[in-house]
Amino acid sequence: MDRAPDFKKPCENDLIAKSLYVYQVFFSFLSGSIMSPLIQWLYAIILGIIQGVSEWLPISSKTQIIVASTYLLKLTFQQAYTFGLFMEIGTLTAAIIYFRKELLELVQVLLGSKDKTKRKLLAYVVVVTIITGAIGAPLYLIADSITGIAVGIPMLIIGFVLLADAALIRYSKKRQKQGITPKKLENLTLKDYLLVGITQGISALPGISRSGITTSTMLLLNVEPDEAFRLSFIAGIFASLAAFGLTLIATEPNVSASIAKIGLTGLAIAIITSTIISLFLIDFLIKVAGKQKIIYLTAALGTIAIASGMLYLALGI
Repeated sequence: MDRAPDFKKPCENDLIAKSLYVYQVFFSFLSGSIMSPLIQWLYAIILGIIQGVSEWLPISSKTQIIVASTYLLKLTFQQAYTFGLFMEIGTLTAAIIYFRKELLELVQVLLGSKDKTKRKLLAYVVVVTIITGAIGAPLYLIADSITGIAVGIPMLIIGFVLLADAALIRYSKKRQKQGITPKKLENLTLKDYLLVGITQGISALPGISRSGITTSTMLLLNVEPDEAFRLSFIAGIFASLAAFGLTLIATEPNVSASIAKIGLTGLAIAIITSTIISLFLIDFLIKVAGKQKIIYLTAALGTIAIASGMLYLALGI
């Protein structure tokens, strides 16, 4: 715990000096010099909320955590980038809980199940994960070795793609009336798997939302909206597991430095917070994606991404 600063207490009748003294103590409290465990826990809750919300929206959770942890925890860019990937433990836990049925189906295939739908899901997961790792791992190591990346432009691109997706969904609704239906998992091909894996691998770079870019890719491939969200989130489970493992192996000093700033208790609070937030948001997005309101949701997500990108460009980030 940091030692509290030795402020000189003002004289009894010196009102100006008294006021300055109060402000000094107050801002010292906010910076964590006094009661640092409580500040660490507050920061942990804030970071957990940011991770739990931004992971499932097209605004790049890595970027939000980089900015927030740099400001709150005073981490370097490399440490904040590593911490952002490390924070995916909470959202990963939420996805495992929510998609436990699908994960059990994958285990059943490994144990010999011949069910075609389950085997199709396994093929999708294996191909997407391999391609993601082949592309994402080198990009992660490159990003970790530099001091900063302009993140606003990728967010803008994803935002405009999502707006295009909204228009495409509306168009596809009209095509359904003509007998042309969107794709589901059983209609996807190896080429589709490869495209999803490539885009998910690219999302290792700061500024690129994994859920945003993979969902957009599948919507552009004419995958049914709720199926696109579901498959994107399932693929994210294995991408997050791989990212977490790579983070521990390749950047252990950055992990240690970031954990030291927030503490093990603070890290646990952040992870639990992001898990709870994620469970509610995953359920909300998938349920809305299965309704007519998906057009408005996709347009709203695109608008959020564009606004975030413009903000980061304005700030020079």
